Amino acid sequence: MTSSPASSPEPGAVPVPVPEVPVPETQDGIDGLRLEIDAIDAELVRLIQRRSALSHAIGSARKSLGGPRIVYSREMAILERFRELGPSGTDLGMMLLALGRGQLGRK
Repeated sequence: MTSSPASSPEPGAVPVPVPEVPVPETQDGIDGLRLEIDAIDAELVRLIQRRSALSHAIGSARKSLGGPRIVYSREMAILERFRELGPSGTDLGMMLLALGRGQLGRK
């Protein structure tokens, strides 16, 4: 069975290494890398907005079906993905979960 790019890696799968970026030797090289960072940031914002919209839709569906507001086992599985990035990755995962909860996570 093949997985789509959006699916989670199989348990125990070895992560794909991030390619090294050569250190630029000129200001033009630095500027080129900054342009790439800006493009990545724009894509991250778009993806985070989409992720939040999906999470809100799931939360609304759970609420209308009488389910729990928050599924903590699901949140723990999500946080596990971000642990690969270290302590800051866990913080990032928590921020994404908070954005996705919207009013569901507030008392």
